Amino acid sequence: MTAQGPAGPPSEDLIRLAELHGVATSYSPSPDRTVPASATAVTLALAALGVDAGTAEKARAALAARERESAERLLPPTVVLWIGDTSPALDALPSGTRLHIETEQGESRASTEQLPPGVHRLTATAPDGRTAAAHLVVAPARLPTPAARSYGLLVQLYSLLSQRSWGMGDLGDLGELAAWAGRDLGAGFVQVNPLHAAVPGAPTDPSPYRPSSRRFPDPVHLRVEDVPEYAYVREPEKVRALLERADRLRESVLDKGALIDRDAVWELKREALELIREVPLGPGRRAAYVDFLAREGEALEDHATWYALAEVHGSDWSRWPQALRDPRSAETARARGELMDRVDFHCRLAWLTDAQLADAQRVAREAGMPVGIVHDLAVGVHPEGADAWAQQEYFAAGMSVGAPPDAFNARGQDWGLPPWRPDRLAASGYEPYRRLLRALFRYAGALRIDHVMGLFRLWWVPQGHPPTEGTYVRYDAEAMLAILVLEAARAGAVVIGEDLGTVEPGVREKLRERGVLGTSVLWFERDWDGDGRPLPPESWRADCLATATTHDLPSTAARLTGEHVELRDRLGLLTRPLDEERAEAAADTGEWLALLTRLGLLHGTGGGHGTSTEEAEIQAVHRFLLHTPSRLLGIWLPDTVGDRRPQNLPGTWDQYPNWRLPIADAEGRPVTLEELAGSPRLHALVEVLRRPAT
Repeated sequence: MTAQGPAGPPSEDLIRLAELHGVATSYSPSPDRTVPASATAVTLALAALGVDAGTAEKARAALAARERESAERLLPPTVVLWIGDTSPALDALPSGTRLHIETEQGESRASTEQLPPGVHRLTATAPDGRTAAAHLVVAPARLPTPAARSYGLLVQLYSLLSQRSWGMGDLGDLGELAAWAGRDLGAGFVQVNPLHAAVPGAPTDPSPYRPSSRRFPDPVHLRVEDVPEYAYVREPEKVRALLERADRLRESVLDKGALIDRDAVWELKREALELIREVPLGPGRRAAYVDFLAREGEALEDHATWYALAEVHGSDWSRWPQALRDPRSAETARARGELMDRVDFHCRLAWLTDAQLADAQRVAREAGMPVGIVHDLAVGVHPEGADAWAQQEYFAAGMSVGAPPDAFNARGQDWGLPPWRPDRLAASGYEPYRRLLRALFRYAGALRIDHVMGLFRLWWVPQGHPPTEGTYVRYDAEAMLAILVLEAARAGAVVIGEDLGTVEPGVREKLRERGVLGTSVLWFERDWDGDGRPLPPESWRADCLATATTHDLPSTAARLTGEHVELRDRLGLLTRPLDEERAEAAADTGEWLALLTRLGLLHGTGGGHGTSTEEAEIQAVHRFLLHTPSRLLGIWLPDTVGDRRPQNLPGTWDQYPNWRLPIADAEGRPVTLEELAGSPRLHALVEVLRRPAT
């Protein structure tokens, strides 16, 4: 054995120990193949869970301790009770066990009958005198299906510039888009990328899926002019200079082909917000701010403290002075006091952003949208960021989330995101997860859960090891789902799970049972259990959001024209000869176009006032979606103007401008929100989904 763990496959003791802690000892890269995980991966995953199995003797001792604990334990730390059902954990209690329940609402109960939804405290006392305390999650059996079928627009907010943006799309643009789409287009929702707070830096990581914090939003999305105190800034020359710089930044993107520069946008907005902060809050605004501080409590204080400390010591907290790496240390408390002015500034930014997010959802609902804004929850957080610092006890040290090798990626993937520890989550009654969901649902009509399979298990990759040397670690999916359903039901919100790619058997069925919608992308919907041909519309599932593409995939125009293959060839990403890739892509597209033609959905080029073949085909693709039973239908907003470029090209970093492109037309010319509103091509495509399927 080395310091990295034993070589070769796991021993029988290690396999049993891993099973008891939810650590997998094998995985299936394809349905017909099972591969053992290495003993190193299993041992390191157990170590991250606080279990020392570094030698055969230690593994045996840990196994004996775990089996003894399991035999003596009355209850797990968190118990789930779906309303109208029974709980296996409670059913397994010895006959005659007394229960005492302190409800979330402050009541005392001696029975689980007719308990209100919530997370309660449960104490069980067995006849032999043993006692156990647990969190009791009582959740509705399922979320209701959306009341009516609706369609919506999918967009990366930063890419949606208007003539009022400061170089990237903002929450003012989101409100305008929602108001217009709801009132003029009859849209039911607008889905955006994660708006979580980013890790500051030079340059900032542009990916919205590697945030500093998922709990708090990023103030870079603020519409500065919509902050009430903006009108009372006493330094008009400085404001004028900022607005001129903002104009130049916007024009560089819209007129000169520049990429979206998040750092430049934030520098401008930060300067403006520093000026705005000098304006005293009125009594009502002050009271609202104080209420926000009280509601968010320690979590907000930690968040703002991290940003204040990052201004002094840099954004990687693992490089801070040792004492400041602990959010609860006396030195951190002292530093917080010394930096209180900056802490307050970052608290104020969180408050302002939260308010504008709530305004966007209010505007969407007032425009008649039954759902409104669909927000996106990233699968994890940046290891250097605020959440990883403030919630260290909940993250698995030395581990990163990724994906195992499969038919599409033989090397696997390492996403660079630290995973939550399932044991610590359960012991806390899933408190950080609950607070995260509650915060997002305050301003979301629906929530998209990125990689929703992570509620069940995640691929843990030990730091310093390739993704091929990872293993799956299981979470209590019943508890994770119960918390999700509980918080969504309280908010009256819809939940959409991104369940694309490799999905463990039974996961989609479990999500459907609880009312969590899935995601279906046209090009992936084939009869994989049969002849592999495109799946006809009547065979699609109803409980999903159906769309033609996503932010990680080629636009529909690029796929239809084969330009996505040419792009990957230019970047050196192809693993086979270009002619083979072209032929396969053309065959795939050809099968779909043939099906659209057979179904009478491809109306040709003559019926739409000069509609091109490409436009007709894109309309046919969406006409097909309308013929599926899917409850929600999504239009990727760049598809409405023929944009050729993906917003993100997986497998690239600096070879491609991921997350920095404005929406553009087929020639690559940026298109503003105002131009979108007047686009005949957009209106023709939207009209496809507004008509009843025939």
